Amino acid sequence: MVSALSLGGGGIGGTWGPRTRDESVATVRAAVDAGITLIDVAPTYGNGEAEIVIGKAFDGHLPVGVRVATKVALFARWSPVRSMLLEQPFSPDLLNATIERSLSASLARLRAPRIDAFFVHDPLIPDHQTTSAFGLALSLYRDPVRPIMARLAEDGRIGAWGISATGDAPTVIAALRDDPAPALAQIEANVLRSGAPTGSSANAPGAAELVAAAVQRGVAVMCIRPSESGALTDGFDRAVDDEAAAAFRRAEPFRRLAREVGLRPAELAHRYALTLPGVATVTLGVKNRDELHETLAAEAAGPLQGAMIDRIHDAMSSGLGERQI
Repeated sequence: MVSALSLGGGGIGGTWGPRTRDESVATVRAAVDAGITLIDVAPTYGNGEAEIVIGKAFDGHLPVGVRVATKVALFARWSPVRSMLLEQPFSPDLLNATIERSLSASLARLRAPRIDAFFVHDPLIPDHQTTSAFGLALSLYRDPVRPIMARLAEDGRIGAWGISATGDAPTVIAALRDDPAPALAQIEANVLRSGAPTGSSANAPGAAELVAAAVQRGVAVMCIRPSESGALTDGFDRAVDDEAAAAFRRAEPFRRLAREVGLRPAELAHRYALTLPGVATVTLGVKNRDELHETLAAEAAGPLQGAMIDRIHDAMSSGLGERQI
């Protein structure tokens, strides 16, 4: 059991804009004081910075009931070991050693003897994609990566293992239906990825289908990117790429609706994510205490009513989201 909100490491690690280590440490402590019991970090958030922040915040002594998750990236675009893995002759031993090194380095930065959850931080891709594609091929996930993760759990090095359920959606669903299934899946579920506005279906699966597949398999769902990395807010406080700018434009009907009902877009986005059926916890990307308090207020306001969800879906399905603003 974990809190409805969990604290992500992107913000405190510097992924989502400038911050200081002291403010990040204070934000982590404030989150725990407010009742958040799951902290989700990764080595790639600020080149280990998010994990260092957790280590400094608690000096290796987590408060009772607080859990920490971290990750290993292998062939993802953000993986620090991708080039090394592609340049060497492939072997299961090489992947095993790489995962072991990543876990050991994370534990050292966290100042912890073990972690509660360990994620494969790679988009999953079909086997037919070339080696130049960024992601973990399904066959490599199945063997040897999945057995390595399962062994780490059996040995007690980690409490459980999970996947970042991103990449090719049918491939992710195949992985969720496999045996053994991961214990947890991180799924990008928000207004911009909802089935109603995007028209996703069993033939073209999106966030709704991914969540349903995980729930059916008994896999706990962590909702990530509830504000689509800032696209579902009033505006960015950092430079963004073309993809993020396009997402912000698509979200304009959502912002108009938020103004109509007297809510800040970020609050409405987080309440939407907290209302999604099948989601165990919503992971925050906040980078300071002010942003944290805003999201805590969104949780305190409670889930959205069905009529409000329908209004959001209608607004986002209107086709106005591509308009230049």
